[in-house]
Amino acid sequence: MSAKPPQPRARHSPAWTDVRLVRGCLKGDEQAWSALVDKYKNLIYSIPIKYGLGPDAASDIFQSVCLEVLSQLSALRKPRALPKWLMQVTAHKCYHWKRLQARSEPFDENEEPAKPGAMPAGAEDLLREAEQEQILRDAIAALPPRCTELVRMLFFEQPPLPYAEVARRLGIATGSIGFIRGRCLKRLRAHLESAGRK
Repeated sequence: MSAKPPQPRARHSPAWTDVRLVRGCLKGDEQAWSALVDKYKNLIYSIPIKYGLGPDAASDIFQSVCLEVLSQLSALRKPRALPKWLMQVTAHKCYHWKRLQARSEPFDENEEPAKPGAMPAGAEDLLREAEQEQILRDAIAALPPRCTELVRMLFFEQPPLPYAEVARRLGIATGSIGFIRGRCLKRLRAHLESAGRK
């Protein structure tokens, strides 16, 4: 399994459900491994960033999580629990990384020592936020390709693209963007509501 840092524009196929991903990976299917990394790389990489770690540390943790997935995936009892398991593995790696870093810093007598195995305050909120972001990524990836591109260009490009540029890239009339955006957002809302009912 490749352990490259995430690329923001990558798009995974909605045909790769978590059940199919896990089964394929356990059978040694390279395509399944690539799809798993592609689908969850942003989720994994985002957690160290939320913990306040820099890009180098986030890349190291990303690679460490990928190795853990490679060696421990067979221990996952429910394939549908894959995202939560990935978040927990990543959060633990972040916590341990921060503890190792803290050991190399000068000792502060006033600081309360961390309890062994305890997660830092606010970790649950960070994981909940990461989970919501993954639900949004999955919902966007499940849209038709033109909608996925439109949503990405309108809401995720920095700096925001002017409508004329969006229209040029998609090969549509500038005046039709508002109508198409409305339809795409309606589909996105339906996917998000469906994910909320699971």
